[in-house]
Amino acid sequence: MTEPPTVRRAPGAFRPLRVLDAYCCIGGATKGYQRLGWHVTGVDIQAQPDYCGDVFHQGDAIDFIRAHGHEYDFIHTSPPCQGEGAPTKGTNRARNAAIGRTYPRLITPTRAALEATGRPYVIENVAGSEVRKDLRLCGEMFGLGVLMHRYFELGRWTAPQPAHPAHRGRVRGWRHGEYHEGPYVAAYGKGGGKATTEEIRAAKRIDWSTDHFRLREALPPAYTEWIGRAHLATLTPALEVAA
Repeated sequence: MTEPPTVRRAPGAFRPLRVLDAYCCIGGATKGYQRLGWHVTGVDIQAQPDYCGDVFHQGDAIDFIRAHGHEYDFIHTSPPCQGEGAPTKGTNRARNAAIGRTYPRLITPTRAALEATGRPYVIENVAGSEVRKDLRLCGEMFGLGVLMHRYFELGRWTAPQPAHPAHRGRVRGWRHGEYHEGPYVAAYGKGGGKATTEEIRAAKRIDWSTDHFRLREALPPAYTEWIGRAHLATLTPALEVAA
């Protein structure tokens, strides 16, 4: 049986990598890193009773990164995307203002906090966000039942962009008054053929929560398992990986 990857900090001293997952929600990102045998701490402004990680702290993610980020080997962050994508820009921004809907813009302060730690990090977000598009991942790369294109800014390390395979068809649901079948489900919102709780669980391969809203928000663990393996490949001789 293969032992999980560990890091040697001093001769003869091995331990699992310590990862911080900020804005962790139920831990979709956390689970991918855990699959590599890493120890993951989550932080979120809201209580997350379904969080799957090793340790959870409720509080402000940026404050936690500033205070404790340097204590971790690797930091993953997923700032809320509601204030970043197309729905909050252009004419949609005016519409949101008219109904009093506002969203935080947290990518820039999150990046500043991460840079101050001196640790390698990831910022994950959607296409219209301000994250640097160092990496794009898609559910089809991992045979998932969602497309869910997400972009990743890689800080203090790099990784090659994997090939993006052709999609096998459409996302199931109503579009412009016409219903389409397809191999992927729409894991956002409700109605119009969008995915049920069980369909999202199956599509993202998340089996520890039944919270429809948080399942919609969660990153598929396959994404961060890939990112974790890519990061392992960059470790210097000072951080030896033990098979």
